[in-house]
Amino acid sequence: MFGAALAALVACGGPKTQDLVIGEATYVGETTEVAMTPTTPNCPEYTVVNRPQVDLAAFPVDAEGFHVLFNGNEKMQGWRGYGKDNIPSRWSVEDGCIKFTGSGGGEAQTGEGGDLLFAHKFKNFILEMEWKVSKGGNSGIFYLAQEIKNANGNYEPMYLSAPECQVLDNVNHPDAMLGKDGNRQSSSLYDMIPAKPQNSNPAEEWNKVRIMVYKGTVVHTQNGENVVEYHLWTPQWTDMLQASKFSAERWPMGFELLNNCGGENHEGYIGIQDHGDNVWYRNIRVKVLE
Repeated sequence: MFGAALAALVACGGPKTQDLVIGEATYVGETTEVAMTPTTPNCPEYTVVNRPQVDLAAFPVDAEGFHVLFNGNEKMQGWRGYGKDNIPSRWSVEDGCIKFTGSGGGEAQTGEGGDLLFAHKFKNFILEMEWKVSKGGNSGIFYLAQEIKNANGNYEPMYLSAPECQVLDNVNHPDAMLGKDGNRQSSSLYDMIPAKPQNSNPAEEWNKVRIMVYKGTVVHTQNGENVVEYHLWTPQWTDMLQASKFSAERWPMGFELLNNCGGENHEGYIGIQDHGDNVWYRNIRVKVLE
């Protein structure tokens, strides 16, 4: 139903802008694809896909001024799969949480899985949520994400366009020992800045994360303590990328997209990752900053 409605919205000869109501949420706009010419050497051409966005006014605002993006609603209003117009079946609601049921295949996502995003682009904001993972679990929280197609028409992974706040069982997942100085552990800026102090709770216990993005300044807060701070779109940001797995030499596409994350408007989607393991998210809310 959702896919058919979106297809009708973007059909050739249709209106430039249209409101679409799906359940209790309204999606506004049309799907457009913008071909980009990379500036990074050896980076292939790519396309940015812009789909209809949900109307944030449809989501309740709590006493602290946060829009509630998920509070246990079975319909997961406003959420869809990355590069998809539906919610992949491995994502479900369980005990008031968004749950991903793992395939056991790590990053080798299956057709019924894939990353999940909230269909509204944010620019300056505070994002809060709670998460827990199964023993040995791995996931991630993305922000400023874009939907990117390569020259073959296939979607590139969400993590190539979005900074990632790591979600991990630090004790049992081997990624905790990789990278440098713990920069792949829980709430780290993945593969770039380690979360310090590292104060995550163990597998199957809840952790609370807060991510602030304001005019390029980003702060990760884990369980009440600020653990990461950095500044996007600066020479220092470029240097961090060059020192990571996303360097221009090792991964030209990743460097191109992350160095310009959020695109020309410096805005993008919030997403949560399918990394093949069981993971739960709850109490997801966002405050828009002017």
